[in-house]
Amino acid sequence: MAEMVKVEQDGRVAIVTLDHPPVNALSSKLLEELEGEYDRLDRDDETRAIVLRGEGEKAFVAGADITEFPAMRAQIEEAAETGSARGIQKLAARMDAGRTPVVAAIHGYCLGGGLELAMACDIRIAAEDAQLGQPEIKLGLIPGGGGTQRLPRLVGQGRALLLNLSGDPISGTQAYDWGLVEQVVPREGLLDAALELARTLSERSPHAMGVIKELASETRDLPLSEGMRREAQGFIRCIGSADGAEGVVAFLEKRKPEFTGK
Repeated sequence: MAEMVKVEQDGRVAIVTLDHPPVNALSSKLLEELEGEYDRLDRDDETRAIVLRGEGEKAFVAGADITEFPAMRAQIEEAAETGSARGIQKLAARMDAGRTPVVAAIHGYCLGGGLELAMACDIRIAAEDAQLGQPEIKLGLIPGGGGTQRLPRLVGQGRALLLNLSGDPISGTQAYDWGLVEQVVPREGLLDAALELARTLSERSPHAMGVIKELASETRDLPLSEGMRREAQGFIRCIGSADGAEGVVAFLEKRKPEFTGK
């Protein structure tokens, strides 16, 4: 079977393309491939940022592969009993723990598992006419990869309930107004916008970005005082790192820093 996840390098930016015609549905094989590629890229010192996109004109990802649902119940029950993550949840946890930032370039349909995958990315850029939603309710189901948890943290409880209970999508423009995506652009400028941002991120300290991602993931539900304590610890880690020393010296010498990620 042909690979469903394709990677090409643009300098220090990796462009990861999901290629599962016709709408890039998230099969278990695709998720396994994607997690493997993220793991590899996150360990690669030459890759400093990732752009995640969907192949074709129709979709970023139109959802999970529903043909796999009948055989999935036993696996989900086992994961729930053991407390282990699986599928999108497992991939999202790996992305949360990684230091390499991921920019989602969203076009066409971004539904169900596709939206959950996009929400697991660090920054989302959408085409104006993209369609984002959680339609699981229309199958008598609920989101299973973060739709009831990540979505309200991004857009608020009321808007998350509207998407999850109605199952109807919103446009990329409305998603930007709601704070679900960080930037909205015309469809033809989507990849360029995502690459421009990723190239900017690729110039930053991988070590410091890893600390920022760690704090964002681990402190969002903590009291402010505990979050501030951990932020102070993170600052100490950064100022004592090779990247921190290089950044300060480069600033004083009025030159561009050469970060190594250490």
